[in-house]
Amino acid sequence: MGPRRLARRYLIGNATFLARAAGYAVRQIEGQRLLDLAVSVAALALLAVPMLAVAAMVRLDSRGPALFKQIRISKDGTPFGVYKFRSMHVDAEARRAALLASSDREGVCFKSRNDPRITRIGKMLRRLSIDELPQILNVLKGEMSIVGPRPALPEEVANYPERALGRLAVKPGITGLWQVAVRANIGFDKMIDLDLAYVRSRSTLLNLILIMLTFRAVVSGRGAY
Repeated sequence: MGPRRLARRYLIGNATFLARAAGYAVRQIEGQRLLDLAVSVAALALLAVPMLAVAAMVRLDSRGPALFKQIRISKDGTPFGVYKFRSMHVDAEARRAALLASSDREGVCFKSRNDPRITRIGKMLRRLSIDELPQILNVLKGEMSIVGPRPALPEEVANYPERALGRLAVKPGITGLWQVAVRANIGFDKMIDLDLAYVRSRSTLLNLILIMLTFRAVVSGRGAY
């Protein structure tokens, strides 16, 4: 086979492969966004009134606003403000450093089963994952997806080992693989394993399955605190 034929074969073949790969990636992104919009709009329509009731309970239970906005890290390391129903007392951020040694989760990400900063209503909201519902607004704004790795704090990302940075290749989500499988009962390394597995294999079908499994995990309350 002559040089011209070889050049034509590999140049045209490689270009075709890259074009098809790019087209597949675009379709995946478009499919994810359509799913995010469909689920978030439907959820907001169904849950608007219950969410207003939750907001009222939060305000009555303790001093401070019903919603809490915190800086987290999104895709490619971009910071954004994540919305949550406030489940802690208003001085929670100031008290966080003193509680790091009592974390029940091994590794970078702090999680405490008996966190003294959590309010009475906050315990119920966390057990049922109701505190995460305002993140529907983050999904509508395009900052999050329904399914994806949970958004981490900037100080957590700053301490990530290089391997863990792979979870920042996609938008963070309200629910995900490890939230469905084990919820809060998971160490940092295992959490990263599951997040990276999701990044490698994510698809619209997988997202639909994880959304359906999320309802079962929330109702059971297993591993939530």
